[in-house]
Amino acid sequence: MTKILMVCTANICRSPMATTVATTMAKVAGLARKIQFDSAGTHAPSVGQKADARAIASLVQRGYTPGRNRSRRIEPRDFKDFDLLLAMDIDNLSALKKTCPIEHAHKLRLFLSFSPALDVTEVADPYFGDLAGFERVLDLCEAGARGLIHHYTTP
Repeated sequence: MTKILMVCTANICRSPMATTVATTMAKVAGLARKIQFDSAGTHAPSVGQKADARAIASLVQRGYTPGRNRSRRIEPRDFKDFDLLLAMDIDNLSALKKTCPIEHAHKLRLFLSFSPALDVTEVADPYFGDLAGFERVLDLCEAGARGLIHHYTTP
């Protein structure tokens, strides 16, 4: 089984959204037993916090069933336990690189690196914006997850 960790800052907006979308797409593609997703934050201030209500509303509006994940901070064991750690933006990737043991550095990537045709490389943090920002994040999560699923289904 391949284990993939989605990583943002507080683990209440982008990474839970990406995890929900990727998990759903993996199920549809018949990969539910082959790929497992989880999420964490580089600076999650409130461990155990529910996902942002706007993130949940955006997911539900598009027909996704949000997971029951609670926020958590990235832990040293995550670098060993996960096969791939996907950062939502450059700052998250930099934070991961600072704490990642050298032998696991090859596991770190930007989430949107799986969707090179996009005109952006980062999923911007929507927290201080409006619902439209969450819709944009969901668009990017769908594009990134499609590319990720394609990566695992293409020989």
